[in-house]
Amino acid sequence: MHERMQVRGLLLLLALILLAATTEAGKNKKEKAKKDGSKCEDWRWGPCVPNSKDCGLGYREGTCKDESKKLKCKIPCNWKKKFGADCKYKFESWGGCNAQTGLKTRSGILKKALYNAQCEEIVSVTKPCSSKIKSKSKAKKGKGKD
Repeated sequence: MHERMQVRGLLLLLALILLAATTEAGKNKKEKAKKDGSKCEDWRWGPCVPNSKDCGLGYREGTCKDESKKLKCKIPCNWKKKFGADCKYKFESWGGCNAQTGLKTRSGILKKALYNAQCEEIVSVTKPCSSKIKSKSKAKKGKGKD
């Protein structure tokens, strides 16, 4: 009986040592990734510049004192070019159709500015009024719900 308790205690001690070692190793990995060889904390980042055309994969340049870095980035191909890919907005629902202009309007309030981007607080967008009203049965048909 006494031997079993010793074995249990030894196994418990071994498990605790193993747990402590893996936790410490995890911390070291995070610290290395966080530091990335730079002690500078006041990075200034430029806009994401696509490698080709006006969307897709690209890079952004950052500077801090006398250091500079390039980070990979991606500009979605459906972004609103007028606002910039680093400005994220919360948009309200589309308004009614203006019969004089043939446009619908909605506005958005700045939710997040990434990489110190200079963003407008409130933006407004328009789109043409649709001439057709989509029926719900047609919309569901294409999604495999026959």
